[in-house]
Amino acid sequence: MAQEDKGTLTKVGESVPQFSFEIERGKTVSINDYKGKLILINLFATWCPPCNAELPLVQKQIWDKYSDHTGFAFFVFGREEGWDKLEPFKKAKGFTFPILPDVDRSIFSKFATQSIPRNIIVDQDGKIIYQSIGFSEKEFAEMVALIDANLKKQVAVK
Repeated sequence: MAQEDKGTLTKVGESVPQFSFEIERGKTVSINDYKGKLILINLFATWCPPCNAELPLVQKQIWDKYSDHTGFAFFVFGREEGWDKLEPFKKAKGFTFPILPDVDRSIFSKFATQSIPRNIIVDQDGKIIYQSIGFSEKEFAEMVALIDANLKKQVAVK
């Protein structure tokens, strides 16, 4: 299972902390609005080398596969970065998933005090089922397998 270290404020099995965020300029939503979906939260920064190694894999192995899945939501939050930095970054990299501002660390600080990238998976009941820090191909593969299994299970239930 994913590593957890100093600086991590949340634990697997706990409810996801409550927060609101801008889903697009001027439009705010709450993480609660996505209850009933499997949610992947990625905390990153545009200047972070491991983040920049991970995000192209996220695009190919997760977003391209599940962006149309009604039971899946994915949010990438740029720590201490606003739309002015994130929109050109997203365009330059060719990413199509939501990259959203966390200018004052208000979202990041609910999950951790340090270290990026971080991935958090929240299940359909709003419970954290996975957390990781940093980027390794092995851990990324474990996370993808967990998402695959969860979303396949969802389809089977319907």
